[in-house]
Amino acid sequence: MIHLHVLVVDDDTLTRQTVEAALARDPFFIVRDCACGAEALTAAVAWRPDLILLDVAMPDMSGTAVLERLRADRRTAPIQVVFLTFSANPSERERLLAHGASGVIAKPFDAATLATEVRRFVAAEGVLSPAREGFLRRLRADAHALSDCRVRLTQHQPETAVQRIGQIAHSLAGVGGTFGFAGISCASAALSAVAENTLAGRAKPIEVERALSRLLERIAPS
Repeated sequence: MIHLHVLVVDDDTLTRQTVEAALARDPFFIVRDCACGAEALTAAVAWRPDLILLDVAMPDMSGTAVLERLRADRRTAPIQVVFLTFSANPSERERLLAHGASGVIAKPFDAATLATEVRRFVAAEGVLSPAREGFLRRLRADAHALSDCRVRLTQHQPETAVQRIGQIAHSLAGVGGTFGFAGISCASAALSAVAENTLAGRAKPIEVERALSRLLERIAPS
């Protein structure tokens, strides 16, 4: 089962716990949390969430400043951000959306309906739902092909395997983000870059294997 990885960023402990508990009711979500903007930037690079639920007002860094930093880093630029705010009047919503947010959720929110509301921001669950099954079949096929390539990395034609891995990863980098799975897009882009560097002699095949394992774990977790 493919999951949506959600990072919850809020300096209020109770809010983080409430969001986690609300989303935990839905097996579609895997949730982690951070208490400040600086932690969020580190977690975004390390974990590559598909979606960040981001508080607007935090002591160390505003939500909009965090979003600007995320967009400026190619490793995190595709990640969707939805703001959490007590000030959800029309002008404030317009301001936050103008910063590049995918949406705004008003506080206090209804914990019973939060998971459904968050699903609205996943294209595969919403506007692209008619193509969802095709997307999932594509992921399974690509995961199978990448697994075969991982075996070939240790055999007699590693260069051919790396070339094929790079091709698949490059294609997946666009498809994953289109359907709302920015983490898959980020992991695929990283793998594509490592494959390219390996073919150019700037990286080693073991780095391809590591990046490939991270992507496969994201597509088809064990």
